[in-house]
Amino acid sequence: MTRCAWAGSDPIYIAYHDTEWGVPERDGRALWEKLILDGFQAGLSWITILKKRENFRTAFNGFRPEAIADWGEAEVLRCLADPGIIRHRGKIEATIGNARAYLALGGAQPFADLCWSYVGGQPVQNAPASMQEVPAATEVSTRFSKDLKKAGFKFCGPTIVYAWMQACGLVNDHLANCPRCAEVARMG
Repeated sequence: MTRCAWAGSDPIYIAYHDTEWGVPERDGRALWEKLILDGFQAGLSWITILKKRENFRTAFNGFRPEAIADWGEAEVLRCLADPGIIRHRGKIEATIGNARAYLALGGAQPFADLCWSYVGGQPVQNAPASMQEVPAATEVSTRFSKDLKKAGFKFCGPTIVYAWMQACGLVNDHLANCPRCAEVARMG
């Protein structure tokens, strides 16, 4: 199997590539969780987040925005003391604010509808020939990022948003020679 080169040889990365990355996600709460995790990834490798994902889910109440939106300093301090997650005050506080912004948008379905509206409701099928053809950000991710920030979201710059769009299947950037490219395209 010729996987996308970024999957490397780590079994965690391979499993993520082969089963999850690029699969169209339509559940608004899951989209929100993945956006938060992509925000935590800023400045780090994605494998770091994958290895800590279950710890994040525990620390952040299963990524239930309704619970996180009410958090205060005590919860921030608890997270800062948790060695199982990325202990970054700004990112933890952004998660609380992002939960509030998500709820202000109306929750799961309105958030999912908003996300998918940026790609016309269907995944963008790119099928790049090489990693050099895959952009770090696009006009759409830049516009989406600006709109998320206007809605109160943080840690959602154009590069983070584009990586999240790829991960959540809004964009299919599996390389053309990767078997997952066609498999994911059929899921769209």
